[in-house]
Amino acid sequence: MSKKIVVITGSPRRNGNTFAMAEAFVQAARARGHQITRFDAALENAGGCRACETCFKTGKACSFDDAFNTVAPAILEADAVVFAMPVYWYSIPAQIKGVIDRMYSFVVGGKDIAGKECAVIACCEEEDLSVLDGVRIPLERSAALMKWKMVGEVLVPGVLHPGDIDKTDGCRKAAELAEKF
Repeated sequence: MSKKIVVITGSPRRNGNTFAMAEAFVQAARARGHQITRFDAALENAGGCRACETCFKTGKACSFDDAFNTVAPAILEADAVVFAMPVYWYSIPAQIKGVIDRMYSFVVGGKDIAGKECAVIACCEEEDLSVLDGVRIPLERSAALMKWKMVGEVLVPGVLHPGDIDKTDGCRKAAELAEKF
């Protein structure tokens, strides 16, 4: 069954490891017949939540009109959301964290977002897999809070420079992740 999947990336490096894994997922998901909307948060202007709680009062998800309002409708309509990012300082990069924080607008706006599927694709410089906990755990907890089903995670340590991902099975695993939707 074809699904609407939103892929939200959080790396500013267009030729980086995260982009390569996200693209592997997107191509595999499209080949399976899924409709993909890709939002590269680090290349857009989507700031963090201002906690004004005026969400959806203007007809848009956020009263502060920036790029979040372009991805919010796609998230609402999606069957699944995939987050792809590098680890920055043992956590979620600010570029994508703003989008994640602004998803609070769905709660304030009374939007029913339960029942979606989600997944995480992430990589980090260090070899220690636990470094990815700073991305994995918050997204798993957020998925549980929103009543989303976490269907998979691709977590790749030991990559820093563009192209390092090619020395791993990260892109293959990202492509295989598409089979879980």
